Amino acid sequence: MNVQWYPGHMAKAKKEIEEKIKFVDIVYVLLDARIPYSSSNPMINDILKDKKKLYLLTKSDMADSNVTSKWVKYYKDQGIEALTIDSISGFNVKKIEVLSKEILKEKIQRDLNRGMKQRPIRAMIVGIPNVGKSTLINKLVNKKATVVGNKPGVTKAQQWIRLNPNLELLDTPGVLWPKFDDMTVGAKLALTGAIRDEVLRKEDLIFFLLKYLDKNYKNLLFNKYNIETSYINDELDCVSYVTTFLKKYNIQNDDYDRIYTMILNDFKNGRLGKISLDLVE
Repeated sequence: MNVQWYPGHMAKAKKEIEEKIKFVDIVYVLLDARIPYSSSNPMINDILKDKKKLYLLTKSDMADSNVTSKWVKYYKDQGIEALTIDSISGFNVKKIEVLSKEILKEKIQRDLNRGMKQRPIRAMIVGIPNVGKSTLINKLVNKKATVVGNKPGVTKAQQWIRLNPNLELLDTPGVLWPKFDDMTVGAKLALTGAIRDEVLRKEDLIFFLLKYLDKNYKNLLFNKYNIETSYINDELDCVSYVTTFLKKYNIQNDDYDRIYTMILNDFKNGRLGKISLDLVE
């Protein structure tokens, strides 16, 4: 499956990021804790290069905490500071400014030694669509500072936001890369809301999700639907599972689409449990 998803405003946002990167001290790279690898934009990574950065793993309340801890360790082993956050509850949000000062301590001290007046840290926030940038900003300022929506592409333009006397933030729209050659990455982005549902077929998403859950979270799948699985390995196994689902819940007229939508919504809304789709291994 070849997925292409690159609206015009994303191309513009990429160009603006390239132009503004020199004006910031640090970049907050937001990654979805459920898919840290798949939500990392290789195009943006090339732009950032050696820029100071802090990885923020958002939506941690929906991810497998054991897997998330391994990702944080993995990044730190690569020399990159990473912090798990939940922008809704506020978990670890206050640590962002503290960690930023720690990452920039050499620069801050260098400026002081030169007799420069201490100014607010200038940070840029980047990430793919629907990764939680606006929700995080609103939590940081404790009021509604940006438009928030549970769909990709809400923020369409860059905007500077004064969070407090010590920190200024440049918000940017979510940016994806032009084409996903890997069906797995495309499926994970669709399942977590980074690209619109209609870009991929529901059958493909359901097959991928059920196969993955059966392998890695079989107990969560059974606990939710009380349907035994032997091994979901191909499309026929997937159809067999959904057919059993239809019979168990007495859904008439072979309404497969209704089952697909139900399972997808249960995953997206966390009703299946805490699940990570990217494993460090």
